[in-house]
Amino acid sequence: MTFAPQIKIPATYIRGGTSKGVFFNLTDLPEAAQQPGPVRDALLLRVIGSPDPYGKQTDGMGGATSSTSKTVILSKSEREGFDVDYLFGQVAINKPFVDWSGNCGNLTAAVGAFAISNGLVDKDSIPHNGIVTVKIWQVNIGKSIIAKVPVTNGEVQETGDFELDGVTFPAAEVEIAFVDPADDDGAMFPTGNVVDDFHVPGVGSLRATMINAGIPTIFIDAESCGYSGTELQDAINSDEKALAMFETIRAHGAVKMGLIGHIDEAATRQHTPKVAFVSPPADYTASSGKHIAKQDIDLNVRALSMGKLHHAMMGTAAVSIATAACIPGTLVNEAAGGGERSQVVFGHPSGTLKVGAQAEYHHGRWQVKKVIMSRSARVLMEGWVRVPADVLTP
Repeated sequence: MTFAPQIKIPATYIRGGTSKGVFFNLTDLPEAAQQPGPVRDALLLRVIGSPDPYGKQTDGMGGATSSTSKTVILSKSEREGFDVDYLFGQVAINKPFVDWSGNCGNLTAAVGAFAISNGLVDKDSIPHNGIVTVKIWQVNIGKSIIAKVPVTNGEVQETGDFELDGVTFPAAEVEIAFVDPADDDGAMFPTGNVVDDFHVPGVGSLRATMINAGIPTIFIDAESCGYSGTELQDAINSDEKALAMFETIRAHGAVKMGLIGHIDEAATRQHTPKVAFVSPPADYTASSGKHIAKQDIDLNVRALSMGKLHHAMMGTAAVSIATAACIPGTLVNEAAGGGERSQVVFGHPSGTLKVGAQAEYHHGRWQVKKVIMSRSARVLMEGWVRVPADVLTP
């Protein structure tokens, strides 16, 4: 029997924020995968090592978590005023599925650096030393993002002293601004309320804030679902009943937010919406052993991604947190003590994060103009990924 040979595709493996992903220049992909569709999905699944019934992604580049099962396709933007188009694919671990329904805020930190290093940003806008402002068009959600990337001697500066909880080593700081991150097609609050009485079959009635800013997110009170809000990953991820409860909340919330028409569709939209539970500030010990004092944070937030409690915080969820925190009456705002604010510091399993937001009430509805946070990124490996050639004929 004759078997197909392997092919090699130029790729870069990058840490962005608290995530890792395989980055591609669109024009480097095989021609059949340069367009969206089953061939592209099959290629990315094979690159990452999915679907894997063992849940390890041993035969691919994935790291067997939602934070490390990610792909990015970048191209020089043809949209006026933008440098690069950014397309994100969240690859399922044990299913043959790539979710294109949302953005990855953490990997956004690496988009500008990749774009500069791979000739997607005009050389005339890159100083020999200084900051490059990279204008990014986020294709998945149709939104603008601005990244400020440091450059030294004409090259992207990756090393530095900026520390990000959830990342072991310091690196150079990259400031990211998510411009007008709320959904254009509907209200920021899809139900019309900043808080809903949300009945979930098999779970009960919960108060929930459902918001679409950065990424669709369902916020609930930690206490209402039996938690303190200071939990780390093992407390949730080792409890199958807890995971099933949160997935039920997520599925019914997706219907209530108008993201899907029937609860059965939730299985094909694993990346969105997110579910997060919030609580007032409290002392706890982060996963690194670092003590987090309640006086140093405004609230605690724990969020689930792809069915598991996230080890830190998704960047897009941080956008939702910042937006909801500055809007009076949301559960996030209440947990932070209420009132008006332009920024929030929240505790997550790996430590803390500060995020700023500009929101205003205009013509009877809330609008968020900008959300700003700092992240870092570092190239881990570059060269080629290899996959069997027959992956291009699924």
